Amino acid sequence: MSWEAVIGLEIHVQLATQSKIFSGAATAYGAEPNAQACAVDLGLPGVLPVLNEAAVEMAVKFGLAIGAEINLHSIFDRKNYFYPDLPKGYQISQFATPIVGKGEIKLDLTDGGQRIIGITRAHLEEDAGKSVHDLFPGQTGIDLNRTGTPLLEVVSEPDLRSASEAAEYFRQMHSLVKYLGICDGNLAEGSMRCDANVSVRPQGQEAFGERTEIKNINSFRFVERAIELEIERQIDVLETGGTIHRETRLFDADADETRTMRSKELSEDYRYFPDPDLLPLEITAAFVQAVRDNLPELPDARCQRYQQAMGLSAYDAASLSNDLDRAEFFEAVVGVCGNPKLSANWLNGELSAHLNNADVEIAASPVSAEQLGQLIQRIDDDTLSSKTAKQLFKALWAQANAESNVDALIEQLGLKQMNDDGELSAVVSGVLEANPDQVAELRSGKDKVLGFLVGQVMKATGGKANPKQVNELIRKSL
Repeated sequence: MSWEAVIGLEIHVQLATQSKIFSGAATAYGAEPNAQACAVDLGLPGVLPVLNEAAVEMAVKFGLAIGAEINLHSIFDRKNYFYPDLPKGYQISQFATPIVGKGEIKLDLTDGGQRIIGITRAHLEEDAGKSVHDLFPGQTGIDLNRTGTPLLEVVSEPDLRSASEAAEYFRQMHSLVKYLGICDGNLAEGSMRCDANVSVRPQGQEAFGERTEIKNINSFRFVERAIELEIERQIDVLETGGTIHRETRLFDADADETRTMRSKELSEDYRYFPDPDLLPLEITAAFVQAVRDNLPELPDARCQRYQQAMGLSAYDAASLSNDLDRAEFFEAVVGVCGNPKLSANWLNGELSAHLNNADVEIAASPVSAEQLGQLIQRIDDDTLSSKTAKQLFKALWAQANAESNVDALIEQLGLKQMNDDGELSAVVSGVLEANPDQVAELRSGKDKVLGFLVGQVMKATGGKANPKQVNELIRKSL
């Protein structure tokens, strides 16, 4: 039987506010355990939550960016469950009436096409604490610093059909929230994580199969692998006559498996009801319009600008605009050298290769945008050849010093391209005398031999000759 996967993601976006959603406690990462959990976060007697307006603004900003309905009236609910890292015994969230309604994301596919992925809703809520299992032998520690941290939970429609699509959707959501400035996108610190709802059904069947939920996945690679494994597991169960049970599962990257955590709760199990300590949230159309007026340039618009104003190909424009850090690095390089096409080539080529090999993000690149821009300037003015430019780049990368002067390093390493006709003419003459057979072939009209002769000159000069000038000198000599 041929099977089809049906996938939906619930992505938890930690909003980049300085304080928590209902208290003035800090949200900074890395504080000592329990140092940033105040009386409001813990729900101690006599305290009342006060809503953080910045979190509301960020939620509206996200909703506008995905073309969603913005609900001027929304309600905060209590989601009741008991877990050691939930000190109040409930989580303040939104259920029946969220702040952001239906919207959509355009998903770029690997074949160059696009698919529309529906967004069911995006609602504000507070984060729970964190259970720490590896510090105390046989015991679990509870760190409540995250308690009350503002989250925007983005729930997709079950429109994704493969693990790779789900991973790409997560990437695009990551890119969007960073562009909007509502989240730092740091996956390692838990700023974004997702739950994946996965089911399978026979190809062509309309009804959904029973689903499972994989909790708290925090990397693009893990999202793809966890879903792949769960799809394989469900198909295997069904093809051997078994039944899929609705449950919550976890992904164990070390064991390369998903496994049962607990049976899946339904909304009724959480006994949602409006939080009596919080009034309904009422925002105005003027507030929404003010947020709309201050929306930044988003990835699609930047991609179009790169093509139309800078003359980049669709591929280069997309690869550079998909990530905000990459886009800003690119524009800083262009600001120095004024050559968008060559800048795109270096970012997508030499720089990307080095970053990937070293497993380094572009924001931490050992070669700064200013240095790369200056390097490209020296290619443009014929100071560097393509070969010596790569030698210079490797030297800059090895030094990893943003203060290193590009021109001084060119002189120090002797990388300046030979442009002197007298010096080059002597080298060209020597190469022509040493290769009479090839010279004869070139004279007879076999132009392909020219490349060989140019290569010999480049070899003789250590790659420092100007290839264009070498080409001209050979033809002139003949």
